[in-house]
Amino acid sequence: MTSTSDPRDLRAELASLTTEAFRPELADIDRLPTLDLARLMNGEDATVPAAVAAELPRISAAIDAVAARMARGGRLVYAGAGTAGRLGVLDASECPPTFNTGPGQVVGLIAGGPDAMVTSVEGAEDSAALARADLDALKIGPDDAVVGVSASGRTPYAIGAVDHARAAGALTVGLSCNAGSPLAAAAEHGIEVVVGPELLTGSTRLKAGTAQKLVLNMISTITMIRLGKTYGNLMVDVRASNEKLRARSRRIVALATGAGDDEIEDALAATGGEVKSAILVVLGGVDGPTAARLLEESGGHLRAALATAAD
Repeated sequence: MTSTSDPRDLRAELASLTTEAFRPELADIDRLPTLDLARLMNGEDATVPAAVAAELPRISAAIDAVAARMARGGRLVYAGAGTAGRLGVLDASECPPTFNTGPGQVVGLIAGGPDAMVTSVEGAEDSAALARADLDALKIGPDDAVVGVSASGRTPYAIGAVDHARAAGALTVGLSCNAGSPLAAAAEHGIEVVVGPELLTGSTRLKAGTAQKLVLNMISTITMIRLGKTYGNLMVDVRASNEKLRARSRRIVALATGAGDDEIEDALAATGGEVKSAILVVLGGVDGPTAARLLEESGGHLRAALATAAD
């Protein structure tokens, strides 16, 4: 929220936000049986996808813009405070094992730094200067995309990140859960998923948090699809860092090629365990080094590499 000198001003500001609205019809929910509470909460959660659907044109435009920046070597950076910041860090942390993204290719910034993942850092969300410092440490530039995330759409850290990134020439996206938010107005691409008042007044880790997670899933996943990190709906850039993922790698090669176990093992051995290259070895009839070269020449897009191998 925007810092104010008078607590009454802040209370008035909160009262104006849809995400903070009080619902008198829910005033006695603490008296309900647990099953009724669970049904009530589930019903509330069921409204979130429709709110996200209403913003799909704006979400899609933002994704295309993010993918274009990343295709030329830029980074995707999320910036937020509290729950919004944690969701950004979570989404960023899942990209390396899922899509084999490089170090620092997808970054989550949370106001107050890593300690804020588990404890509240006093005043961090109110500091636009802190956001500027965090982005300066990353040397944000024109090839990068910065997504400010805030349920209220008024968090100074998120707005400060978007303002500073835009001044540096980076692409900016503002994701909030209130209409007419300063965050959306500050960004090149404003996304406002209005989920309405929460089950617990002001607890934006609920519907608002769910909405933000859904949108961040879309941004990262569809961007990676556009960057050639998948082949159809197969995660061909998966990083096999444990036994489960190694088994998944073999299964992905099998699903993509229909090859038998021995051929799959030979292909993975010839490519150092790289799933995308192994698929190209099997389907393209090339050796490991040739597969690696074709993929590099195609910018990592397996379909393009397969077309070249077939020529």
